[in-house]
Amino acid sequence: MNQMNSKSRPARMTHGPVGRNLFKLTLPMMGGIYSFMLFNFVDAMYIGQLGALQLAAVSFTFPVALVVASFGQGIGVGASAIISRAIGEQDESNVRRITTDTLLFSLLGALVFMVLGLLTIEPLFRVLGATSEVMPYIREYMVLWYLGVPFVIIPLVGNNAIRATGDTRTPAIIMMSSAAANAILDPLLIFGPWFFPELGVTGAALASLLARAGTLAIGVWVLGYRERLITFVRPTVSVVLDSWGQILFIGIPAAGTNLLMPVSMAIITAMVAVFGPGAVAALGAGTRITGLAVGVFIATSSVVTPFIGQNIGAGHLDRARLAVVRAQQFVSIWGLIVVVVLGLFATQIAPLFNDEASVVDPLVHYLRIVPISAAAFGVILVSGAGLNAYKRPLHAAALTIGRLIVLIILAALGSLLVGLNGIFVAIVLSDVLGALASFVWLRRIANQE
Repeated sequence: MNQMNSKSRPARMTHGPVGRNLFKLTLPMMGGIYSFMLFNFVDAMYIGQLGALQLAAVSFTFPVALVVASFGQGIGVGASAIISRAIGEQDESNVRRITTDTLLFSLLGALVFMVLGLLTIEPLFRVLGATSEVMPYIREYMVLWYLGVPFVIIPLVGNNAIRATGDTRTPAIIMMSSAAANAILDPLLIFGPWFFPELGVTGAALASLLARAGTLAIGVWVLGYRERLITFVRPTVSVVLDSWGQILFIGIPAAGTNLLMPVSMAIITAMVAVFGPGAVAALGAGTRITGLAVGVFIATSSVVTPFIGQNIGAGHLDRARLAVVRAQQFVSIWGLIVVVVLGLFATQIAPLFNDEASVVDPLVHYLRIVPISAAAFGVILVSGAGLNAYKRPLHAAALTIGRLIVLIILAALGSLLVGLNGIFVAIVLSDVLGALASFVWLRRIANQE
């Protein structure tokens, strides 16, 4: 045990009604997830007022931001699964050791990303297609952004560690505070009202850096002082490597599956582009609309991993199995609500994005077809989180890869045989098949424990 407090912390998720507890834990996370979405929306809104080149420059940075965020989230998922099990086992020394070693690894990873990023700005974004007109703005934005990479990765990992204790309110508050700080700082540092300097694109990067630095400071205070999750006992190299191995066993597949999603979306976008810019615009608007529903699924899945982990660690295997059932039921109900709402109001929603028929018509079809599989997509996300909690990350990755392969094949066939709607139907079919496979696989693994 370390010098702080050897008393074991309560495993908060191991008692009380399973369904009610999952719902109470999910609600705060919904606020956090949607505030994170708002963070990016606000950035785009203010930067767009600077001009098309500036907005294009920041848009070029999204793939890099996605890679960094996927790394942080993957490591965080691994930490959540392992730490929650240790909490359930009442192994306080291991809880602190793994938390501390995970934060150390995330810091080292962040420094590697930062150095490599700063050294490769010009060649990397040239490869991504940036022109000479856009490149100065990219460089202006990314220098500060790369310097702030530790403020991106470490809070992602830290929030997952806090969630592993059964506290979802604090991570949600941290995420919402970051979004609020960014929304306040953006116009001040971009446009320079009053006594603030007018920094343009640099101001946007600085606003994000400062907002995220605040989340890091709060997160470290919560982990180190309030939760006593950080130890200052010097470990041996073998102990640290063992901690890293446990985390990476789950974290690397989780990060990889996160990266596969935008890759598949890029392929689908290329297929849709054959039908014209209006179809691409409709796809983009449709994914943003359905993305509002996906926020609930992400919030639920972020709770499932530590909930199952704590109960497995405590030996409450029936509660862990019931958590799987209740989470799948919850996302299914939400998915059905999404289908009804978007199906009924598709013709009213579509013109809000663009009133041209070339966009409205395919968007209406999208909103009436793709949300049919919303519940199935929720089951996929929740089941993937459950598989990670059961230490089956390769199973989760295999299901994701299989689903994406099926999606691409069906979309290609649907496009040839039916047209644009065939691609939309392919999305539905791949989600349904993926949900059935993940449902069966997770139930089988849960019953084997």
